[in-house]
Amino acid sequence: MTDPVSDYLTRLRNAIKAKHRVVEVPSSNLKKNISKILLDKGFILGYREEGDGVKKTLKVALKYDALTKQPAIVSLRRVSRPGLRKYAGSAAMPRVLNGLGVAIVSTSKGVMTDKEARVQKVGGEVLCYVY
Repeated sequence: MTDPVSDYLTRLRNAIKAKHRVVEVPSSNLKKNISKILLDKGFILGYREEGDGVKKTLKVALKYDALTKQPAIVSLRRVSRPGLRKYAGSAAMPRVLNGLGVAIVSTSKGVMTDKEARVQKVGGEVLCYVY
């Protein structure tokens, strides 16, 4: 696999379309950090790492509206990819849906949202957009 982040986002997208409650993906520190941001922003219910050694998996519980059964995540879009990396400085950090969505950015201070990167005045690689 050449792009684990795209694989992670695609698995989430496919699970949402199939109305699954839980999706299982191979674990990595970057995927855990992205899941933490999604949990903090209310896009998922939770995540848990299971297994031991090389075969660790990340189980992500997806969030749906109780009445309408609509998913909390409307769109997941990969921005930077292995063939074309996208970087942004703190001043040129993208805003998703005028601040309603979240851009997840990998910076020298760790993985964070676009708003946190603007506050800390750091730039980095724009991984994906979520809304």
